[in-house]
Parts: sequence; C-alpha cells; structure tokens
Amino acid sequence: MSASPALPAVSREWHLLSRPVGWPKPEDFALVEAEIRQPGPDEVLVRNAYLSVDPYMRGRMSDAKSYVAPFELGKAMQGGAVGEVLASNVDGIAPGDHVLHFGGWREYATVGAAQTVKVDADAAPLSTYLGVLGMTGLTAYAGLLRTASFKEGDAVFVSGAAGAVGSQVGQIARLKGASRVIGSAGSDEKVKLLVEEYGFDAAFNYKNGPVAQQLKEAAPDGIDVYFDNVGGDHLEAAIGRLNRDGRIAVCGMISVYNNTEAAPGPRNLARLIQTRGRIEGFLVGDHYDLQPQFVQEVGPWVASGELKYRETVVEGIENNLEAFLGVLRGDNTGKMIVKL
Repeated sequence: MSASPALPAVSREWHLLSRPVGWPKPEDFALVEAEIRQPGPDEVLVRNAYLSVDPYMRGRMSDAKSYVAPFELGKAMQGGAVGEVLASNVDGIAPGDHVLHFGGWREYATVGAAQTVKVDADAAPLSTYLGVLGMTGLTAYAGLLRTASFKEGDAVFVSGAAGAVGSQVGQIARLKGASRVIGSAGSDEKVKLLVEEYGFDAAFNYKNGPVAQQLKEAAPDGIDVYFDNVGGDHLEAAIGRLNRDGRIAVCGMISVYNNTEAAPGPRNLARLIQTRGRIEGFLVGDHYDLQPQFVQEVGPWVASGELKYRETVVEGIENNLEAFLGVLRGDNTGKMIVKL
C-alpha cells in the first residue's frame, strides 16, 4: 500500500437516525465520529475536499420503493464528493491524486476502485467535478439532448432555472441554437442572473403571479421543449404552452418532495393529444455513456467562459445538513457545495 505519513484516526460523518416525515428535521440526523478504515485490496482512502448536496437525497431518506436504495439508519449517508487520495491499493491511483466518488457526508472515505474516477485538479477547479462538469452537468446535457430530443430552433422552457441543472440546460440550449430560452426562478435576483449572466431570452419569478400567465407572456409562440425540475403548476403551465410535437423531460419535482399527501396531477393532459406531445422521465444514471462526449463538448465552453456557472459554497462538515436543507428551500444559486 502506498500512503502518506500520519494518517488521521477518526472522521466525522453524518448518520440518518430516523426517516423524515414531511420536511426533514435536525433531530432526524446526527454528526458522529467514526474510526477511519484503512483501504483494503483495490481500495483508496480519500480526504474529502468538497461534498455535494442534491435534491434527490431527500428521496433516499425515505424507505419507499425507488430507483435507488434508501440510506440505512444509523450509518453514514452517501453523496458525491471529490478529494485527495491519502492511501491507495489501486493501480494507477497514487497518494496526491484527486478522485471523484460517492463517499460524501463525511470527512474521510474509504472507497473501492469501481466507485472512483480520477480527475485533473489542474484542468478545472475541483468543485466543478461535482457540478458543471459532474453529475448535475451530465443531467442537464442528457436530459436536454437525449430525453427531450432538443434540436436547433426549439423554444425551451426550464423550471428551477437558476439551480445547478437548470442553469446549464438553458445555456446549452442557447449555445446549440435554441430560438428562445425561458426560465423560472424563485427570486427577482435569480431572474436577473438568468437574463443578464446566463443569456436567457426571458425569465420570471414564479412567486410574482400564476405560472401559466407568466409563461404565456414569456413564450407568446409556445414552447417546443420543457425541462422540468419543479412539477406542480409549472408542469401544467408547460403542457398548456406546448407546441405541436413538443417534448417534456422530467428531471425532478422538487415542489412535491416533502409532501405527505399525493399532489394533484396536471389537469390539462388532454392537450398532449392535440399537440402529439410526450412526457418522459429520466435518470442520469442511465446516460453515463454520454460522459466522454459531454466533457469533450462542455469542457471547452466552461474553460472559455461561454458557459457560466455559479456555486453556493457552505464551509464545514458541521454545516452539511443545513446546506442540504438550503437546497430544498431554494437558497442556492447554482450548485450547492460543502467545502471541508
């Protein structure tokens, strides 16, 4: 085993103590100290530098049947993380290298080779591998181009457009020749960001009035693609503005994640018959074959500044839970990152 000297003995990590009902509460979680396990065969020990918190993690706190196993009670939670390798039993990965992995919500992680991806800290800031060049970026890319079958000249509407995924969807659509890009967000400040920095053609604050009316004003000629991060009234409004052969890619429905009762569905689904429209859900995990193409195309846009990104950075493992709750509240602009 190759290792750095003086490895630490304990790591702080977040455990799920009970499954939240409705909004997660601090008492559902605990920050505990755990002994650091030295890497076994084909494993590495990583000192995490940045952790990711994402809306999908709310689903893993429930034990309802889903596309991914729930977090186990009394054990460390998981999430995207990037950090420096301290010890390695993996060929091709040495101490001092940086890797992306899913042993988040903790300061140190011992992970298998199959769960690690080596990243270049000189090519881009480490935090970008959790966002604009990571899972959220690939989510935007795959959802827009493959699931929604985006083509040049499409008018595109994105909800949650100031978030990590939504802001990238709108910019990729613009860079690939959309006729119009419209976004919704939850504050006037975010609306200004969408238009002035990200190059959206129009944007609105969904808190300022009915979404259907605001979307009609922003998209007088209708929309060809809707990228859904919110669900609820946004989805119904998008169906109402859908053009012939319009496509809706359902990435997330953050408006219903903490509901304790089933949310009502869109009341205007019959419009899909008139428009020959389609709605399709997707998971980024089904599209990792696009990763090389994604990095090859988007990487230069990020490097040149053509594709802009924001990060909301919260410092300290002790604030990991508050950062996650902040994502559910919409406190973040761009990707929410925890810096250790």
